[in-house]
Amino acid sequence: MSNFYPELNLRILEMADGDEEFRKELTLAIYNGLVELQSKYREGIEEKDEVKIQQIRHKLKPTLSMFEFNDLTECLNEGKTIIESQGFGEAAFAHYQDFSKKSGHCNRRSQSTEKLKKKERTLAAPISDFKPYGILCLTK
Repeated sequence: MSNFYPELNLRILEMADGDEEFRKELTLAIYNGLVELQSKYREGIEEKDEVKIQQIRHKLKPTLSMFEFNDLTECLNEGKTIIESQGFGEAAFAHYQDFSKKSGHCNRRSQSTEKLKKKERTLAAPISDFKPYGILCLTK
């Protein structure tokens, strides 16, 4: 299965430096972060809650930068500009549609990560004990 971010696999493998458990945890953290970004961003748009959107953008900004999710970063920055200058009108809705396509593209390609996540639930501590701090578009 091809990746939307082909360099992500390599970057994670380099960071894990042969530690398979760390690689799995990092993969799950990135994936969980992407899911959280989609969820909170959608909530913020639906509720017209600029603070909620700012908080999730701020929380995930380091991960987006570290793992070079440049198109999502650019899209979020465009959304910030639109919301600050025009509020939650038609332009914000159009921006959200663009964001959904870009972030959803990553999510559709994370099916293998979902399988890993299910396997991890049966082998290790509950996933709920794991604190997500990242974003994912990784498959293996």
